[in-house]
Amino acid sequence: MESNNSTVVSEFILLGLTQSRDIQLLVFVLVLIFYLIILPGNFLIILTIRLDPGLTAPLYFFLGNLAFLDASYSFIVAPRMLVDFLSDKKVISYKCCITQLFFLHFLGGGEALLLVVMAFDRYMAICRPLHYSTVMNPRACYVLLLALWLGGFVHSIIQVALILHLPFCGPNRLDNFFCDVPQVIKLAYTDTFVVELLMVFNSGLMTLLCFLGLLASYAVILCRVRGSSSEGKSKAMSTCTTHIIVIFLMFGPGIFIYTRPFRAFPADKVVSLFHTVIFPLLNPVIYTLRNQEVKSSMKRLFNQHTA
Repeated sequence: MESNNSTVVSEFILLGLTQSRDIQLLVFVLVLIFYLIILPGNFLIILTIRLDPGLTAPLYFFLGNLAFLDASYSFIVAPRMLVDFLSDKKVISYKCCITQLFFLHFLGGGEALLLVVMAFDRYMAICRPLHYSTVMNPRACYVLLLALWLGGFVHSIIQVALILHLPFCGPNRLDNFFCDVPQVIKLAYTDTFVVELLMVFNSGLMTLLCFLGLLASYAVILCRVRGSSSEGKSKAMSTCTTHIIVIFLMFGPGIFIYTRPFRAFPADKVVSLFHTVIFPLLNPVIYTLRNQEVKSSMKRLFNQHTA
């Protein structure tokens, strides 16, 4: 087929998570139940942190923003996926596909940088306590927040710019339940080797460096905590352990998806499901369940409104 006689692709057909109708219905019910239970929990975390004057430390400021990012992230893929489960033909327009891809990497990149900021916050609190209040003042927190939003935007706009320059005038069947870089690039009507390398450098290398940097920083913090005899040792250990769990939950699937050549693997869809739907909703909940101050604040607010 000659490119000048080809029709420009205006929509993509999503092949979905699986072709089995029974499995689709099972996943639909499980995701819907999970979504309706966990998503309100994220908003409860945000509300608790905003209403309780005792939760003004930078840690809670960033935790509230993590819950907001994850709640926003969960709206990008899950609602449409749930609707598509009940549809025989799963179609997404080219513009909606690019929009979904943009917000996926905008919020995902912002969250990765937020975890880096949270690691820096814990390092300052545990390893440099005398300088903590000076360095992590409210103005610095807002500057860091603005920087991570800007970083996520730059990361995502690079992805979108590279894809917009690709010609799509051939196949339009995406072997996934949402639009993401690896599947979309493979449908381009041109050699995508260089673009794939740039994408791996932009997404994969960023993900891997953030992951390794976070592990190194928390290793330093844990070594410092283990050698300490302070009263807050157990609390610091619990906080750092929670952060490390979230790091593995978020960066593990990201490394699997974006740090290798864009070829399909059998586990891709399952990993993508957890990466885009399940883990983002769980992250703030994991933080909250291991944070006594936030749990106590939730109980106080609940008792005040039920008294």
